[in-house]
Amino acid sequence: MRAMPRVSVVAAVAATALIAVAAASAHAVLSPVTAQAKVLEYFTLAVPTEKDGATTTKIVLTVPSGFAIDSFQPAPGWKRDVQATGSGEEAIVQKVTWTGGAVPTAEDSVFGFLASTDSTGAYTFQVEQTYSDGTVVDWNGAESSDTPAPVVTAVASLGGGSSSKTLEYIAIALGALGLVAGGAALASRGGRSLA
Repeated sequence: MRAMPRVSVVAAVAATALIAVAAASAHAVLSPVTAQAKVLEYFTLAVPTEKDGATTTKIVLTVPSGFAIDSFQPAPGWKRDVQATGSGEEAIVQKVTWTGGAVPTAEDSVFGFLASTDSTGAYTFQVEQTYSDGTVVDWNGAESSDTPAPVVTAVASLGGGSSSKTLEYIAIALGALGLVAGGAALASRGGRSLA
């Protein structure tokens, strides 16, 4: 597998917004949860460190059949090992292991990659998370469980077109980031006069 070329600013902003949503849900999440089938798209895997006093040191992603990872975004501080059949452009990724991280409590381990699905339908992933104390969490349960497996649903069409939906998400993300930045700026002024 080759390293993914630079991700555009637009994709990075959208990914940041989706990561915030993933963190709020406190589950291992693959975003977007709905994608257009047979279209190359940027996906983000976010895995929360929920255990107090321990860090996340290893993440293993098992890829379902029909979900094709094209390339990866570098993840600083992590080493990536890819198990695949075939080689070069014909490689089919089956499992990805990231090691060497040290993500503390209340933060997410985040990994990005370009991928597409072969057809419409639900694609269920398995995620194994290892903590610094040796505890392992298997994110492979049912949706109603404490450790649900991440699922991506591939559809024939995204309605108004993937580009318009993406722009909507980016607008929402930028609005939310603007509100956070504005609130932080006001708080830092500490009641000083604006004059």
